[in-house]
Amino acid sequence: MKDHPRLVIAGIKGSSGKTVLSIGLIAALRSKGLNVVPFKKGPDFIDAGWMSVAAKNPCYNLDTYLLPKEEVLNSFLSHAIGDIAVIEGNRGLYDGVDADGSYSTAELAKFLKSPVILVVDCTKITRTTAAIVLGCMNIDRDVLIKGVVLNQVSGSRHEAVIRSSIEKYCSLPVLGAIPRFKPGEFPERHMGLSPYQEHPNTEGVISSMRQVAAEHLDLGEILKIATEIKLITPTPKRVVRNSSPTVKVGVIRDSAFQFYYPENFEELRKKGAEIIEISAIEDLHLPDIDALYIGGGFPETNALRLAENISFKNSVRDAIEKGLPVYAECGGLMFLGDAIVVDGRKYPMTGIFPLVFEIKSSPQSHGYTILEVERQNPFYPTGIIFRGHEFHYSVAISMAENKDIYTAFKMKRGDGIKDNMDGICYKNVLATFTHIHALGVKEWAGGFISRANEFKERRS
Repeated sequence: MKDHPRLVIAGIKGSSGKTVLSIGLIAALRSKGLNVVPFKKGPDFIDAGWMSVAAKNPCYNLDTYLLPKEEVLNSFLSHAIGDIAVIEGNRGLYDGVDADGSYSTAELAKFLKSPVILVVDCTKITRTTAAIVLGCMNIDRDVLIKGVVLNQVSGSRHEAVIRSSIEKYCSLPVLGAIPRFKPGEFPERHMGLSPYQEHPNTEGVISSMRQVAAEHLDLGEILKIATEIKLITPTPKRVVRNSSPTVKVGVIRDSAFQFYYPENFEELRKKGAEIIEISAIEDLHLPDIDALYIGGGFPETNALRLAENISFKNSVRDAIEKGLPVYAECGGLMFLGDAIVVDGRKYPMTGIFPLVFEIKSSPQSHGYTILEVERQNPFYPTGIIFRGHEFHYSVAISMAENKDIYTAFKMKRGDGIKDNMDGICYKNVLATFTHIHALGVKEWAGGFISRANEFKERRS
C-alpha cells in the first residue's frame, strides 16, 4: 500500500450507522479480492472485533488521547500495508473532550490527511439532512468530507428527496443509501454491538453486511475517493524487531475475556514474550507460564461457567501465591475478586482480592482516565502519570480490609475501583478498571516482561 489508500467512516452522532457501514464495506471490498486493514478510532473493543473478523486482519486502534500523535502516525503507517485502510470513527465527527473537539474523529482525519465519508441516520428527516451535512462541511474546511452515505432510509421516495437535497446544497456525492433494518437483524447490547465471540452466527452477520454494502453502496466511487489522497510523511522511527522469546506470557482469551489491543501483544513480543492463549472456561489449569495477562470482557455473561471451573480458579490462585506476575484489566479485575453478583445471584470467582462486584443496569463509569502511580507496584515506576479508559457496568459493593492488599493509583480523571483509587495490588498482581494502550504507556510492556523474567529466573 505505497500511498496508503484510506477512508475515515464518520457519523453525525453515536449509533448513526458507522459500524454497520464499516463492517459491510470491509467485507464487500474483501470479497473483491482486496486486502483491507481495519482501524478503530477511540477506546473500543467490540466494533474492532467485528471489523477484524470482516477483514480477516487485526483491527488496530488510533486514538490521539491514548497515544501521542507520532505513535498514531507510525502505528498507522506500519500496519496499513494492505490495499486499503478503513478507519471507523467514534461518536459524532466533531465530538471530542471539549468545545474545540480535541481528540475527535475530525482531528484524526485531518492528521492522517484522510478523506471522510459521512454516514447520516435519516430517520424522520429529509431536506434537513442537507443542512446537517453542510454544517459539518463548514465548521472546519480542512476536514476532507468527500461523500455521504444515507442510513435508515425508509423507501425510494425518502431517498430521492434527501439525495437531491445533498447534491443541490452540498455539492457532495451520495455514495449509498442503506435501508432500515428490522429489529434483531444486527446484534446489539448494552455496550453497543454484541461481541462477535458470543454471536451464534458471526459469519452470517458478516455475510449479510457484505450483501447490504454490495447492493446499496457505490463501491467504485468509494475506492476512487480512497486513492485520491495526499501523501503522509512519516516521522523518523527506529525499527524495533521482535526479540527472541525469553518468557511465556499466558493470555486468557475466551468468550468471557476478549478486550485486548493487538498492539499490546505486539509490544510484549518485541520485549521477548511468547503469547500462549488460555481459556478460563474450558481449561482446567494454567499451563507452564511466566506471567499472566487477563483483559476485559463480559465475565458477567459467563459468570456461571467461570464459577463452575473450580480447578482453573484454584490453579490461578496457587500460581499467584507462588509469585506469578499477573496484570488484569476490568473484567480481569472482576475475575480476581471474591464474587460477581448478577441479578441478585452471587458467583464465586478466584478470591485474590476481597472485592465483590455487582452488575448494574447502567454504566458505573465511562470515559477516558488519567492515573498517577502513587505506590510501589509490580509493573509501573512510582510517580508516572498515564492515560487510559474505563467502561463498566460493575461496581465494587464490598471491599474487605487486608493489610497485604492496597491500591497504587490515584485517579486524576475517572472513577477507579473505590474512593478515586485504582490499581489494586497483591504480591505480583496488579488489577485495574482502566484499560491501557501499550503505545501510549511505554512503561507497561517493559515492566511486565521484566517481572516475568524475574519470576522465570527464581523458578529455574
